[in-house]
Amino acid sequence: MARVLEFTHNTWLVAASFAVALFAGFSGLSLLRGASLMPIVQRKFLVAVAAIVLGGGIWSMHFVAMLGLQLPELFYYDGLITLMSALVAILMVGLALLVLHFARRTPVTITAAGCIMGAGIVAMHYIGMLGMEMCGPVFRPLGVGVALVAALALSSLAVWVAYGSRTRGHILLGTLCFAAAVVSMHFIAMTGTQFYRSDVASTAGPILSNAVLAMLVTVSSFVISGVSLLSGVSFFGSGAVSNAPEPDAEAAESSPGPSATLPETSPTALPVPYERDGTTRFAESATIAAVRAEGHYTVLYTGKDKFLCPWSISEAYSRLKPHRFIRVHRSYLINPAYVSEFQRTKDTGVCFFKNTESLAKAPVSRSRLADVREALGV
Repeated sequence: MARVLEFTHNTWLVAASFAVALFAGFSGLSLLRGASLMPIVQRKFLVAVAAIVLGGGIWSMHFVAMLGLQLPELFYYDGLITLMSALVAILMVGLALLVLHFARRTPVTITAAGCIMGAGIVAMHYIGMLGMEMCGPVFRPLGVGVALVAALALSSLAVWVAYGSRTRGHILLGTLCFAAAVVSMHFIAMTGTQFYRSDVASTAGPILSNAVLAMLVTVSSFVISGVSLLSGVSFFGSGAVSNAPEPDAEAAESSPGPSATLPETSPTALPVPYERDGTTRFAESATIAAVRAEGHYTVLYTGKDKFLCPWSISEAYSRLKPHRFIRVHRSYLINPAYVSEFQRTKDTGVCFFKNTESLAKAPVSRSRLADVREALGV
């Protein structure tokens, strides 16, 4: 019977693996802050980038910890299986993020996303371990079961914390929970794993020594850390609730009213009519912070000014909905790009505005709370 190999871990590399998980978690979760406000194409791109960062972070954390694994025998990795472990992590995390950012967020979808992410962590770990050569791992069923439960529970907790409310504090706490989920699952699984010397090597791909693996992990960790630093600039430097595009800086400083003539609009802008001095003029939809019902008409709020629009609130909603306006109350439409703060008040809510002196806030009815929270990413 083959002898069980004793193993230990390098303490510094264990700490480094936790740091990598923290950087990856922060990068992926902060990149997607406010993504619900973005066009679908841009949202898909950010989800793909975040999936690569989070999935690559899970993979990097695992192999940083494996570099710290100290066995009495030399071992190496099958390059193909090692690559498969990284791709599985990225795909599973990507699926979880798609659920979070393209499906309606409910307790069921949030929990499902957390479980998918946890399953991805477990799958990446055990596929990566199967790539070991010369020191074959043997997994005890109890260890696998405990690791799976830990991964599902902690990943679900991380997603609930990060997506229960999309504030900076929740994202930072979710980052900590994500790192704890990845690292805890890894070492729980390792306690349920035994190693035996194997003289038979059957690699399906190129051989990866610890030295080559160390270089790959160093590069991936460097990229993740760089993305984390870049994410931190916008994450801590913006005071807005979301990452929605800011209004034109020059217009915000001077707070002008809408243009007196039909503006040169961008392809995604809509000219909105209003009455002034007995003539009909037009405002670009991107300059409008909110629309309020006024009998059979509506009032447009832009900068310091407000103007009477001939559209009814229903017509305004029908025309402005494709331009990212949302209905928050039977009498109010808002442009999420101008929202600076959202407050929940029992069964209703309030949206506060920036650069809009003509309107400080707009009420949110109970039936519209879910739509507002989804649009603002909170």
